[in-house]
Amino acid sequence: FFQKTLTAVKTWFTLFGWSKGQNPISIPYSLRCDVCIVQLTVAQEMNFKRKLDKDKGFYEMLLRLNGQPLPGIAASQSLPLDPVERMFQLHWQHSELLSFLKSQGASLSHVMPEFLLAPEDYKIWTEVNTGMRVGSMRSSGKLSGKHIFILEDSTFETISKRAWTDVLLQIYKVLVLPRVSSRIVPDPSSLESLENMPGIKSEPLCSNIYSRYERTILIWLNKHYEKNRKIVWKDSQRGGIPPMRWIVNFDQDLLDGLVLAAQVAAYCPYLIPTHFIRMYTDPKTHEQFLHNCLILVKALHAINLETGIKV
Repeated sequence: FFQKTLTAVKTWFTLFGWSKGQNPISIPYSLRCDVCIVQLTVAQEMNFKRKLDKDKGFYEMLLRLNGQPLPGIAASQSLPLDPVERMFQLHWQHSELLSFLKSQGASLSHVMPEFLLAPEDYKIWTEVNTGMRVGSMRSSGKLSGKHIFILEDSTFETISKRAWTDVLLQIYKVLVLPRVSSRIVPDPSSLESLENMPGIKSEPLCSNIYSRYERTILIWLNKHYEKNRKIVWKDSQRGGIPPMRWIVNFDQDLLDGLVLAAQVAAYCPYLIPTHFIRMYTDPKTHEQFLHNCLILVKALHAINLETGIKV
């Protein structure tokens, strides 16, 4: 499950995270490198050229998704040459990042700033905190009075990968999902066919599972499915017109491909005779579910909407 989640997160941010096209990322490796992109002095630039495009840095991505820089952090940061001072600045940057995201509503209380460090910086962090290393005025004492976690190398990599995955998920939650506007989705009760169906409220406190933005998307799914099911499958030879349904989640209610097909058909009706009409409208076997999802993915490929989704 976690691997599938990581793959989905990696795909989305690779395709849509940056303003200047795709930028392949690896979690956590490229992210830990990207936050270390430094603004080199002229003397350093003569001896060192970084191949990575500075426009593809982690904080450049945040700048695009947030619309403005994080308070106190520029997209291109100068890092001290001293390894201990460098670790302290990166630890501070990660602390500010987590504080900012939490202030926006992110659930990241389980992620410590040190989990986002590169392995070599984490090693310095543990040495400073255990008193094994003294290299600056700040490192004469512990970073804080809180309990610290000293992790083995392999354990740290696992925790770091999970931490970066959760950070990206929460960035999506607080910076991307809020772009969903309820103004573009009319009240479902305005559709005569939906009058007898329980409504989905978009008020903030109506669900302890989905945010109001996610519930707005559910309203959108219900609207298009109910509006299009009689249009898309009116001539279906594989089950007829599918029955009315109440779409309340993003997993069970989407498994058979019909709901997503109805959404795509709303914008690309020319896919109905070439693809969607061949779907089973009352699938009962695993083979029929697979058949429907194969058609859906082929339809997405036909319109070049290739987001790496698997059947």
